[in-house]
Amino acid sequence: MLKYGTKIVAGVTPGKGGTKVNNVPVYDTVADAVKEHDTDASIIFVPAKFATDAVYEAIDNGIKLVVVITEHIPVLDMLRISKYAKLKGARIIGPNCPGLIVPDEALLGILPPRPFRKGKIGIVSRSGTLTYEISETIKHIGQSTVIGIGGDPIIGTTMDEVVQMFDQDPETEEIIVIGEIGGTMEERVAKLKKEGKIKKKMIAYIAGMTAPREKRMGHAGAVVYMGMGTFDSKINAFKSAGIPVAKTPYEILELL
Repeated sequence: MLKYGTKIVAGVTPGKGGTKVNNVPVYDTVADAVKEHDTDASIIFVPAKFATDAVYEAIDNGIKLVVVITEHIPVLDMLRISKYAKLKGARIIGPNCPGLIVPDEALLGILPPRPFRKGKIGIVSRSGTLTYEISETIKHIGQSTVIGIGGDPIIGTTMDEVVQMFDQDPETEEIIVIGEIGGTMEERVAKLKKEGKIKKKMIAYIAGMTAPREKRMGHAGAVVYMGMGTFDSKINAFKSAGIPVAKTPYEILELL
């Protein structure tokens, strides 16, 4: 992140206050860090058993954007901190996500910089790897902002929320949605488009065409229960809304 140009003003690790990493000062608590530095966002790399406390600490110290890279945070914990963040006016991206990037400006996460170049395509994705692959295919066009929202069943910021933000973003001209089986976020995006609440052109891709039912595939949220969130239901929802759906990640470029 530092090499990409993101302004990292402080790190926090209990017991390591007073040290430095790559010339960035480290503090014992977030409270200590925000006393010394203006802070817009926090990124959490803390192991799952401690991650929720780290998110609470960031929110309670006034940080309004918290990106959670950590995987395996318990579902009930995520439900609680998601509700708490909304009450406090903070936004959580993730967990179990690669973060976000505004090409040529800032990177907050673990996305590899190579596939990204300043442009006009907004990408929202449940899959880190597919994000990188698809971004590489459209690199010559470029991206406005790329957001990995995470693959867990409960996440802080949903796909439909990001799509609505892209629709209002003057830097974004078209939107790519990278979804997968499980949950109903993709269907909610399609509903918004069908109701005319999303004006910009969207292209979609859904992973999991051959995934068996009742079996979790990769991400914790990538599982079909009680017939909800199937590959077919998502494809049909997008087609019903007039959103072109790519058969493979590489077909997206042809549909733009």
